[in-house]
Amino acid sequence: MAGRRALGRRFGWLWASFAVSSYGTGLGFGAFSFMAILVLHSGPTQVAVLAASGRAVGALVAVPLGPWVEFRRKRPVMIAMDLTRFGALLTVPVAFAFGLLTFAQLLVVSIVVAAANIAFNAASGSYLKSLIPSEDLLVANSRFESTTWTSTMLGPPLGGAAIGLFGPVTTVVADAVSYLLSALGIRAIGGTEPRPERTGGPRLRAGDLLEGWRYILAHPTLRPLLLNAMTVNGLIMAAEPLLAVLLLGHLGFSPWQYALALAASSGAGGFIGSRLARPLAARFGQRRVMLISGTLRACWPIGLAFVTPGVPGMLLVTALQLAMVTCIGVFNPLLSTARLEDTAPDRVARTLTAWSISTSAAIAAMTAAWGVLASVTGARTAIAIAGVLLLVSPVLLPRQSTGAAETPGVVGEPGVVAEPGVVGEPDAVEGV
Repeated sequence: MAGRRALGRRFGWLWASFAVSSYGTGLGFGAFSFMAILVLHSGPTQVAVLAASGRAVGALVAVPLGPWVEFRRKRPVMIAMDLTRFGALLTVPVAFAFGLLTFAQLLVVSIVVAAANIAFNAASGSYLKSLIPSEDLLVANSRFESTTWTSTMLGPPLGGAAIGLFGPVTTVVADAVSYLLSALGIRAIGGTEPRPERTGGPRLRAGDLLEGWRYILAHPTLRPLLLNAMTVNGLIMAAEPLLAVLLLGHLGFSPWQYALALAASSGAGGFIGSRLARPLAARFGQRRVMLISGTLRACWPIGLAFVTPGVPGMLLVTALQLAMVTCIGVFNPLLSTARLEDTAPDRVARTLTAWSISTSAAIAAMTAAWGVLASVTGARTAIAIAGVLLLVSPVLLPRQSTGAAETPGVVGEPGVVAEPGVVGEPDAVEGV
């Protein structure tokens, strides 16, 4: 893991909880698509609806969760969201065992899990700053990022093997249990947490739902960072299914070649990048490294439009993916740290919720749009268009930070915290 600095027993429990849920998610990657195809015999349209609708509707459901989380103790919220995800996922193997599993149930569960993910990430970002001093934020975020990419590299292949050996519900059960273990780990952190004081009226108002977006859009650093994240995450994720069509369909790549070229190189690149983030920032400056890595991560996907069949094409995909994800691995922990440093303490949960909802909506919308574009122009052309647009995305990156204390109308405090991964959301992808 990145860094050797000791951050204390309580952070150790938080990191362990994040690690176990990350590996559970890695094992369960694609499990709902497998079940829809293998158990419910769903077609490609239904599988696409399942993937896009869960993220989009989950983001919509999460809109009121930002202000709700903001004015509650964060550790109980994190435990509640872990238990919510555990309970929702557990309904799937139970229904399967009794022959009652339906496509509608998979859709509802994916929505509940997506909304709970957003609420958990918002609470974890606020909670982390009470655990560690601001100078250790990059260390913590690098460790979360390393864990995310290690689970991304190891989890899906192991999950695929488990599905082959034990059936399609195996990894869903593993994912559900990981959230239960995460809840137990967060509970073991212990300590006391004061209840946040509510500003404004005693009840949730309609205006509270938009406070996160108002705060981001009024902030000279957060606004361009969010626009950049929505653009980059959306374009990368929109091109991903088209790349699968190109490689597996048109170019004749075998499934193992596709998995090796993408999954292994992504995991390795993300792990390497997260290890480099802290020493690079210490030597060249956090904001400068974030700007350079954020720019470089947009330069590689255009090359995917020139992939050819056979070994040369496989090597090209592997090299491009490795380079892109290494840059993402450097960028993500720096972004997580900067985002929270530039956010006032009493707006963290609402800001992070608005951020997650915005990026989720952008990914869903661009994925749908690029599916239509590919049907008109072809997969390779659609991938090329996404790559060209990505080359322009670095203009949205801010050149300097003002910090929360300098935000108009806000009295902030320097050195706020970052969200764990979010506690580690692959911020495109989200991070990736």
